[in-house]
Amino acid sequence: MFDLIPPVPGLIEPFQPRLKYLLIDENAWTDSELASLKNLVAAVFRIEHPASPDAMRGLLSLLDEWLADRPDLRRMFALWIRATLMRKAEYRIVLPQIEDLQELNVMLAERLEEWAQTYKAEGKAEGKAEGEALALQKLLRKRFGVLPAEVLAKISAASLEQIEACLDRVLDARSLEDLFGPTTA
Repeated sequence: MFDLIPPVPGLIEPFQPRLKYLLIDENAWTDSELASLKNLVAAVFRIEHPASPDAMRGLLSLLDEWLADRPDLRRMFALWIRATLMRKAEYRIVLPQIEDLQELNVMLAERLEEWAQTYKAEGKAEGKAEGEALALQKLLRKRFGVLPAEVLAKISAASLEQIEACLDRVLDARSLEDLFGPTTA
């Protein structure tokens, strides 16, 4: 900063700003390194990228303990964490207004089971869709030989319902065009 300001007369020079900064690159730290630091900055970094809802609850308990004598900071952290969680698409929840870390921790405890069930259901649906797509590709290769890239792309982009419909029709189809329409290849 000092170098950016044009030179000034001698008596004023000592009062020119000489600012320094400390860069803390949060992406340069692993979660285990941050956990060993046991300070508020490390906790903030860990809250921004929690490994799981359980990890978030553990962090909230630590913050609650560390800030036991600072109700002002407890409230500020609770509001900030609530806003952070609501921005994360993977949690898909709307949290009510809260005023304290303990309140937030209790609310998250209630939501953990809900999140676990949602993740499990999503994983099953994705796995089923992938399995059905692979089965369709295998049947089509057995029936029609090498599949054009355009057909593979259509299968990849298809919904589970579309894939199941193709599976229902694969044995009756005379050609790939019967299933997917004309291809450019």
